[in-house]
Amino acid sequence: MALHIAGLWRYPVKSLAGEPLSTAFIGPDGIPGDRMVRVRGPEGVRTSRRQYRLLGLRGALDADGSPRIDGHPWTSPAALGLVKGAAGADAWLEAWEGLDRFDILPLLVATDGAVAAFGRDIRRLRPNILISGVEGLEERQWAGAELHIGDTIVRLDSLRGRCHMTTVDPDTLQVDPGVLRDIVRRFDGELALNADVVRAGTIRIGDPVTLVPDSSRASGTLPSRGTPAAMSDRDSRWRPADATRSGRSPSPRQDLHKSPARGSRER
Repeated sequence: MALHIAGLWRYPVKSLAGEPLSTAFIGPDGIPGDRMVRVRGPEGVRTSRRQYRLLGLRGALDADGSPRIDGHPWTSPAALGLVKGAAGADAWLEAWEGLDRFDILPLLVATDGAVAAFGRDIRRLRPNILISGVEGLEERQWAGAELHIGDTIVRLDSLRGRCHMTTVDPDTLQVDPGVLRDIVRRFDGELALNADVVRAGTIRIGDPVTLVPDSSRASGTLPSRGTPAAMSDRDSRWRPADATRSGRSPSPRQDLHKSPARGSRER
């Protein structure tokens, strides 16, 4: 089956539910308007990994490109009240710029074959792009490849380690820890692909997609799973296996940021 784009999403407020799109421009910062606002508390950024009720609020852009929360301007008392109700009375909202607003890379790409194997609502995975026409778990061999969508080129970097956000039902907000255990057991803790943009352009649902394998893969050499150039040290996806191979012991900071799903960071 030919590959094509089957879904597009943007998340104007980090950790809130996002909005589906029919078309999107993608560039070095991913999809414009993605994660423009974040929730903070005295200790730092608050996400739905702990304040899972944030997933019950919906972020969207209005006609002027400004984020709204359940229809309210993000700077309004009404929006702040909703966020405080979900994330605590000492929470607040702030604008966010720069690539550090992304946990790994600006885009997350999911495939229909892996979503079908997962067997649950795709919203639990929070992708930006869904590629259809993929057989089974073929995405697990795609790291280092490129997606050519018209003149647009998306580079697939690595599989995404998943965390507790996947355990939250996007409609009922019920938490099922068994979901993450299942991801770890059946998918080694990883689903969907971290990605960035090589050549910017506009993409649409229904656009045909060409998968261009990494040249090193074609020659029998697997692409590096190391830290991409666009990632900072704090976003590096350290794994216990890395320490075993190198003889290193995990540092206290690495232990602090590890999740049960092999060093995952969610968005």
